Amino acid sequence: MKISYVLGVTGLVIVISGALAYRPASEYWKQRNRPEWETVQVSRGEIVSVVNSTGAVKPVLSVTIGAMVSGPIEKLFVEFNQEVVEGEELARIDARLYTAAHKNSAAAVATSKARIKQIRASLQQATNAEQRGIKLRSENETFISDTEMDQLRFSRQGLEAEIEVALAQIQQAEAALDQAETNLGFTVIRAPRDGVIIDRKIEHGQTLAAQFQTPELFVLAPDLRAEIYVHVSVDESDIGRIRQAQDAGREVRFTVDAYPDDVFVGNIKEIRLSSNAEQNVVTYPVVISAPNADLKLLPGMTATVSFEVDERHDIMRIPNSALRFYPDIEHVRKEDHGLLEGKKSDDMADNSNEDEARSVVDQWESRRNRNRRHVWVEEGNMLMAVAVETGISDTRYSECVSGDLKTGMELVIRLKPPE
Repeated sequence: MKISYVLGVTGLVIVISGALAYRPASEYWKQRNRPEWETVQVSRGEIVSVVNSTGAVKPVLSVTIGAMVSGPIEKLFVEFNQEVVEGEELARIDARLYTAAHKNSAAAVATSKARIKQIRASLQQATNAEQRGIKLRSENETFISDTEMDQLRFSRQGLEAEIEVALAQIQQAEAALDQAETNLGFTVIRAPRDGVIIDRKIEHGQTLAAQFQTPELFVLAPDLRAEIYVHVSVDESDIGRIRQAQDAGREVRFTVDAYPDDVFVGNIKEIRLSSNAEQNVVTYPVVISAPNADLKLLPGMTATVSFEVDERHDIMRIPNSALRFYPDIEHVRKEDHGLLEGKKSDDMADNSNEDEARSVVDQWESRRNRNRRHVWVEEGNMLMAVAVETGISDTRYSECVSGDLKTGMELVIRLKPPE
């Protein structure tokens, strides 16, 4: 009897002790297994929205210098990358044939002028003979017959016509002389304007043949130190923002591989209307103008370009990682379960082709709603959604246009892995 009593009391003590220890143990395990979250803070600062692309550095103008006459290259006076001034002699073609042609044309002009003197002398003689015949006939009509008078008159008229022919021949000979003189001048290749020789396509002793096609000798880039262009292909979806940046006079920054530590600054020169379509992707050429006083930017370089299309200063910023976070439904309070269920429905709709069946107005409204997002904050052991509306963004932050957020508030971005 006594043993039974002791066992009963012991069992009762154990039961009471277990009941008293259950709640603390349960709370301990709950706190121990509570999920821990990595968070980021809402801050204030500036955001610069950019459009990135790549392009090629090109001179403002490339002047191809050719040859109008044929012949071997007698002398070369310039090398690659040499700066030249307008009128400077670049090369010289063997001019012996053109010198001979010039002398021949000059002799033809002299011959034509001498011929006209001879004809004028004969004309004067014929005119004098006609005047004597008229005088004699006026004294007595029987002295000279009508036939003889006709001969005198027609002889004078024929010589007058020969003078007109000789004058035309002089003009023809002078034109040939001008042509020969021009061809002779073409044997000296000169710079049409100031610039830098960026390409030389000939060598000393090379023979040029200009009968069928003008041979290219040099490529000259005028004002290469003053200005250079960067040609960029921009996607059609970004052209609207690029045009707004151009209207606002925003600067463009770019780098080249040759000088990775230097950032070059330029301006949008023009947005060209000639589109280019490749594999259903439409792009438009955008030309950027930049100074090049140090000649660091060389034609053909690849440029990595950032167009600053918009900016905000001293605004509330949400880290982009917080906007990308979507928790599991078991970590979210019941009031916000519908948000996650709606997200799953949207994902299923995206996986199907329902967007193609929606009207343009519906798609436009959907695009407007993309800026309406949710971020997540801790509320006890669960997560609570906070509705926000975002504005412009960069690689790290997005502008908070509206929402129940304050500077310094912690936003959840991921679940911490267990230690």
